[in-house]
Amino acid sequence: MAVRSWVRALGIVLVLLASGGGSPGPAVAFETSAKAAIVIDHRTGQELFAKNPRLPVYPASMSKLMTALLVFEEIKAGRLKLDDALPVSEKAWRTGGSKMFVRVGERVKVSDLLRGMIVQSGNDACVVFAEALAGSEAAFAERMNRRAAEIGLTDSRFKNATGLHDPEHVMSVRDLATLTSKIIREHPDLYRIYSEKEFEYAKIRQHNRNPLLQAGVPGVDGVKTGYTEEAGYGLVVSAERDGRRVILVLAGLETLRQRRSEAELLLEWAFREFQEYRLFAAGETVVEVPVWLGASWTVPAVPRETIGITLRREERPGLKVTARYTAPLPAPVTQGDEIARLEIAAPGRTPITVPLVAGRSVERAGLFGRLAGALAYLVQGGGV
Repeated sequence: MAVRSWVRALGIVLVLLASGGGSPGPAVAFETSAKAAIVIDHRTGQELFAKNPRLPVYPASMSKLMTALLVFEEIKAGRLKLDDALPVSEKAWRTGGSKMFVRVGERVKVSDLLRGMIVQSGNDACVVFAEALAGSEAAFAERMNRRAAEIGLTDSRFKNATGLHDPEHVMSVRDLATLTSKIIREHPDLYRIYSEKEFEYAKIRQHNRNPLLQAGVPGVDGVKTGYTEEAGYGLVVSAERDGRRVILVLAGLETLRQRRSEAELLLEWAFREFQEYRLFAAGETVVEVPVWLGASWTVPAVPRETIGITLRREERPGLKVTARYTAPLPAPVTQGDEIARLEIAAPGRTPITVPLVAGRSVERAGLFGRLAGALAYLVQGGGV
C-alpha cells in the first residue's frame, strides 16, 4: 500500500484555534497605569492584551481565588459539604484586615464561610478553611503551592490563605487570569457566589467590593478585588456578553478611582475591538480521511472541542487553515484516535496546529470488501 501525505486547504476565511490555549497576537496598544495587566478570552485562552504578564506582584486579596479553588475542589469531591459547620480558632478570630466577623469557639457553615470569603473578603473565613482542610494556615499555604504547580501557575508563591502582605507571597496577572478561568470552567455553580452584591453575617451587612459589579456594568459577574499598602489596588473582573466571556486582571494601581475607571475602559475595549469567530463545533466533520481496506471508505476527522479564535476585526483577512493527514489510514480505525491536524497560519502570528480525531470507528472490511478496496485503489493509481 502506498501511503501519501495529504494537504487540503479548506475554503475558510477564518483561522482556527483549539480551545484552551493560543499564541499571542501582534502587540496591541492600550494604556494603563497598572503595574501589570492582562486580558484573556476565557474560552480560547488567548491573550488580548498584556503588560508585564509574568511579573510577580503582591496580589493581596486576589490570592483568595486560590484558597477558593481548593475549597471548591473539596466540595466537588464530596469531602466537604455546604451545610458542614467548621470550628473557629482564636487565630482565625484574631486575623486582621477585612473580616466576616466570625467568633472564636463557634462553628460556621461552609456556605456562610464561602460568602464571607468571597463577598466580604473575610480573612477570618480563609483561616477557618485553611485550618479545617490542612490543620494550619502554613500547611494550607504549602498545599496551595503544590496545587498551583499542578495547574500550571508558574509565577505564584503562597505564604498564607488570605493575601495579607508577606514579601514572599506573590502572583502574576497571567496566573490570576488562568486561575479565574479554571474556577469558572470547572466550578460554575460555586462561581455564582462572586456575583452576589452583599452578604450579612452576625447582623453585619457588607457589600461586595467589586466596583464594576456594584455599578452594574453589563455582563460583569465577578471576580475579586485586592488591596494592601504594599500591593496597591488590584482587581480581577470577568464579564460575559452574547456568549463570549472576557477575564481581565489589573495590579499595582494607586487609587480606587483608577481601579474602577481603568478596569471598565479595558473591559469595554476588549469587547469592542475583538470578536470570537467560531467555525467547527466539537464533533463536527472538518475533512473526510480515506481508509484502506475498511468497512467504510472514509472516516470523519473532527475536533474534540469547539474551534474558534478571537481576533481584532481588521485581522480577519489573510488567515488560512489547512488540514494535514496521511492517507489512506489502515483499518481498523478507533473513534477518538488522532488522525489529522489542522494548521493555522495568520499574518504576524506563530503557526498553530490543532489535533483532529476520528469521529467514529471503522472496522476492517471482510474478505470481499478488502478485495474490492484493493482493486479500487489500484485503479485509482495507488500501489501495494
